[in-house]
Amino acid sequence: MLWKNWTTISEFIIVGFPGLDSDYYGLVSAIFFLVYIITLTGNTLFLLFFFTSESLRKPMYIILASLALCDMCFSTVALPKIIAKYWFDAGASPFHACFLQMQMIHYLGTINSLILMIMALDRYVAICYSLRYQTIMTNRLTYIFNITAWLAALIAPTIATLLAQQLPYCGPKLIIQCYCDHISITNLACADSSQQKLVTLCVALFVLLVPLAFIIYSYCHIIVSVMKLANAHSRWKTFATCSTQLCIITLFYVPRCVVYIASVLQFKISTDFRILLILLYSLVPPLINPFIYCLRTQEIRKIFIRWINKQRVIQETARINVIAT
Repeated sequence: MLWKNWTTISEFIIVGFPGLDSDYYGLVSAIFFLVYIITLTGNTLFLLFFFTSESLRKPMYIILASLALCDMCFSTVALPKIIAKYWFDAGASPFHACFLQMQMIHYLGTINSLILMIMALDRYVAICYSLRYQTIMTNRLTYIFNITAWLAALIAPTIATLLAQQLPYCGPKLIIQCYCDHISITNLACADSSQQKLVTLCVALFVLLVPLAFIIYSYCHIIVSVMKLANAHSRWKTFATCSTQLCIITLFYVPRCVVYIASVLQFKISTDFRILLILLYSLVPPLINPFIYCLRTQEIRKIFIRWINKQRVIQETARINVIAT
């Protein structure tokens, strides 16, 4: 309680890239804005297809819909503030708003990790227990798994946020990052935060490594099952059914592991490059996941083509009506 009395600042300042020249602020904000719009559009279209197409009411697409919703939320939490900072020089974030953003950033990241674990489970059952897949992975069970993931994901970020809020903050108040996260905030504490950081690190590693361990375990079994098939065509066709999920999982975990390994081995990298790496593994997967769904999933491609043709017919009908009047 005494630490809370030491807190004298009322806001934090989002710095973004500290080495970025002001001449490039407009360009960077435009890139962030474009990424945000494309992310929202792509994931919204997928959710629209999911809710309007009965053929997509299957476990795999339920999981992808949950992931799309998570990606939309993450981009909405992370990007508007940094866009405003570079576009309008509005980098100030109220004290409690910054903690709320930190909570949501880590909450949505945890959800993402758990959804990828559910995705790996779905493919594991589909390939290793193919004859029993429809009786095991029902829509109802898939919805339960996803709802549980969204609820359980609150635990780890809440622990990190409560620990960070116990620290005193009396200046400086510059967040050397594009959004408020745990490391950036606790580095500004006016007291020793090593204990809080250690607990939070353990929780974060648990959230990251447990799903990753299960994913590696499940895909090892998948590879063994695929290799037992009689011919190469059957092996390729079976493995192709999980190629979409494997692309998404790789995009999420590989860059994170590279950053964490570099940190553990104490590789010296510039602050700007570190921020860029974090943004790449945070913002690129939500941006390109919808395109992976469409390119790698024939059913969604067909629905998308039908939707495009329908829009063309509507536009052509409207044009004819205008000419007729």
